[in-house]
Amino acid sequence: MQIVPRRRSKLALVVFSLLASLAMLAAVPLMADDSSTAAGVAGVAAMGAAFLFMAVIGIAFYVYFALALQTIAKKTNTPNDWWAWVPIISAILMLNIAKKPVWWFILFLVPLVNIVIIIITFMAIAEARNKPNWWGILMILPLVNLIAIGYLAWAD
Repeated sequence: MQIVPRRRSKLALVVFSLLASLAMLAAVPLMADDSSTAAGVAGVAAMGAAFLFMAVIGIAFYVYFALALQTIAKKTNTPNDWWAWVPIISAILMLNIAKKPVWWFILFLVPLVNIVIIIITFMAIAEARNKPNWWGILMILPLVNLIAIGYLAWAD
């Protein structure tokens, strides 16, 4: 008589892996540095404050860029200007403003190619706003891109 091993169900494997993950998370404080001292608590607080500061700065940049893109879409009479607030769809909105094919979105996902496509797209956005197309090249420069997108959005 041959003994056939029982196969575990997928649900049992999922439950087992979740329990193992929770056990590892419970062990993290045991493996961490001593945070019960004043220096440890201060270090954790400093890391939390730095994270909060970076999160606020990131949200501010996101809101500024979305507002600028929505304003550009309104001024160019592009439909669905609210897409500026949705992370992935905002790239499709940029392509619509620039009057480029939507399949170019795939090119946004290809490393190094995306830099060229973003420049071409923003050059076309600048032309749609009746501005010199070299403003699109400025979008690859850190901090200058904040001025460039603001100029494209709110300059007359």
